[in-house]
Amino acid sequence: MKKISGLLLVGCSALALAGCGADDISSPGAGSITINNPTPTPTPTPTPTSGVVTPAASCPSFNATGGLTDSGTITGPEGEWRVCTLPSLVDVSSSLPKVSGVLYRLNGRVDVGCDGGFSAPTAAAPFATTTASCGGRSLTADTDVTLTIDPGVIVYGENGAEPAWLAVNRGNKINAVGTASQPIIFTSRQNVVGTNDDSSQGQWGGVVLMGRGIVTDCAYGSTAAGTCERDTEGSANPAIFGGNDNSYNAGTMKYFQVRYSGFVLGANSELQSLTAEGIGDGTTLEYFQSVNSSDDGAEFFGGKVKFKHYIAVNADDDSIDLDTGLEGYFQYLLLLQRDGDGDALMEIDSNGAESDTPRQKTILANFTGVQPSDNANSDDAAVLIRGNSDITWANGIINVPNNECLRLNGSGTVPATITADSVVMTCNSAIYLGTGTYTAADTEAQFTAGTNNDDTFTSTLTSTFVNGSNESGVPAFDANTLDSFFDTTDYIGAVKDAADTWYRGWTCDNATADFGSGSACTALPTT
Repeated sequence: MKKISGLLLVGCSALALAGCGADDISSPGAGSITINNPTPTPTPTPTPTSGVVTPAASCPSFNATGGLTDSGTITGPEGEWRVCTLPSLVDVSSSLPKVSGVLYRLNGRVDVGCDGGFSAPTAAAPFATTTASCGGRSLTADTDVTLTIDPGVIVYGENGAEPAWLAVNRGNKINAVGTASQPIIFTSRQNVVGTNDDSSQGQWGGVVLMGRGIVTDCAYGSTAAGTCERDTEGSANPAIFGGNDNSYNAGTMKYFQVRYSGFVLGANSELQSLTAEGIGDGTTLEYFQSVNSSDDGAEFFGGKVKFKHYIAVNADDDSIDLDTGLEGYFQYLLLLQRDGDGDALMEIDSNGAESDTPRQKTILANFTGVQPSDNANSDDAAVLIRGNSDITWANGIINVPNNECLRLNGSGTVPATITADSVVMTCNSAIYLGTGTYTAADTEAQFTAGTNNDDTFTSTLTSTFVNGSNESGVPAFDANTLDSFFDTTDYIGAVKDAADTWYRGWTCDNATADFGSGSACTALPTT
């Protein structure tokens, strides 16, 4: 039997919860579980030294109304920090500078700008709204707020009346650009005070980018009329996304981590580490690590996304979840689940509205997915593809020796499809599943129709995710022929060999994945 997990403490209540995704029940994470993970080899160093950090004398200036609130100090294994709390609304463009001894705090939901609506307003077609979440103001133009976060900044969430999360609303942007040596870290209060271990998760909401891209499965309007909008999952108050602009620019995020996030409010309603909703390819996303999300590593709802260098470690639901008409382009993905917890490495669907258009069209190239045990709870296989979606794989590695590798669900007028080239899979003896109108044989036929695929591959991965001799012997497919966004590589998987270290320095290490960064995810950098 598949493992079912589902209890998460929310405030003082224990709720039985269902995961996001179309029609199946999946695990949103179990905050009360105990996981005995092996010690990493080598053990991440250095070990935090008490007293290294001393608090700054005061908080820096901040342009938004109310500025930063000096909330005193907080003490953890690294020393004592000055706590500077963001206002609930960042109403003008503002910056969070890197200041020694300062941590920035989200106390509940923090909005970047006010929601600009379905379309960018113009002089000929202005809009006017008055909402409590936007300070009761009337608007006739986008607030056009940009929140800038400097390299090395640490922001932590502390749940208040609703979970702490950063909401970048339509018509506004984030500019969070870290570096390979100074990543930006979004994390939880528990991480700051030093009480986390490798099983910790679900301690705050996460980062949500809302845009004006095209979405399906409407909460408001319809796809037929071109007026489709949706609500953010897990939001107690409206946080709406969607529009008709797949070039929408929600800003830039590079070299950043999101740790211990994924707050659940109810059935089918949760926040994960990073949620991109109707953003467009004007948005830049690169070098991202999700750590111990109690829901998905990240979830993408509609719009058009281009993303390189994506890492999800210990997601308690899906390592990556792709939904509702997404046009997606992803290259260099490490999808790494811990032993015994998590659901699918990939869940790809359109929430059951199989007749909605546009169909989801997503290409994933140079990915490595690892599941040590039979983790796939409701999704049944390591990868689930369903709904109104057409998926292309190139240069992939699926290493799940104790689980079925691929499940296609046939539903709707034109069921989901997959095209694969230069993809290898290490699976259990069943290998494939088919549901709905698809049989396992139908799933197998679609996968094996491509070139240089192998569904009985013997994995020789080293250090969990680095190509070994067998992987190096597989001819690569030129992903650049699919779209100019993709690099041409001469290897499959995300990491060519031991000399390929794009993941090192800006990441943190834990028992599931030692990236050689020298910094444990349970600790904070002090420089």
